[in-house]
Amino acid sequence: MQQLLMIEDDARLAQMVGEYLERSGFGVTHAIDAKAGLALLQEPPSGAAPELVILDLMLPDMDGLEVCRRLRSLPGEAGQIPVLMLTAKGDPMDRIVGLELGADDYLPKPFEPRELLARIRAILRRRTEGPQPAAKLLRFGTLEIDRDARTVVVNGKPAELTSYQFDLLMTLAERAGRVLTRDQIMEAVRGRELEAFDRSIDVHMGRIRAAIESDAKNPKRILTVRGVGYVFAKQQD
Repeated sequence: MQQLLMIEDDARLAQMVGEYLERSGFGVTHAIDAKAGLALLQEPPSGAAPELVILDLMLPDMDGLEVCRRLRSLPGEAGQIPVLMLTAKGDPMDRIVGLELGADDYLPKPFEPRELLARIRAILRRRTEGPQPAAKLLRFGTLEIDRDARTVVVNGKPAELTSYQFDLLMTLAERAGRVLTRDQIMEAVRGRELEAFDRSIDVHMGRIRAAIESDAKNPKRILTVRGVGYVFAKQQD
């Protein structure tokens, strides 16, 4: 039986949804707030992480977007658990930010339990099919990144990067097309949370751009998303 974790402060809704999903063959654990949900993710009572998290955006103790960000920063498989976000808010920006922070799908309230079930099954099916093996060599136009050799070549010429800068570049390149916050990037590299006002990431990005961009002041590969972070362009010359 596949196990789901539902982080939802509406106990009545959680009970109704939980019963429906259990009749559909799932096991459901309910957490009433973000603190309880994160604790269950870090130390699952059964020893096995849930297959999927149903996460309410509006929680009493922490914004659901922050819960999603913290979940994605957890080490190992816990940080890769699919997330389906629920919200009563109609602002499309919440959906966009949630997906950028790593949510796999998004369902506005009120919703039909059948639609929730269909979305859960679709997410789990994609996960079961699994990603393709990571390519040793990543190519973006004239830029080549060799994962194993830890080398970067632009227009046939080697680009000089420090080990840390290479890790930063790989973090972006492996998630090409996805906007990452500064904290997400640095957590992925260092494996821990950093101070929110740490801006050393910007200095490193400037040096990476100087190494791989034809014009560092007008970058085409690593783009800044004002007020959010950075995105590595999928399509490059």
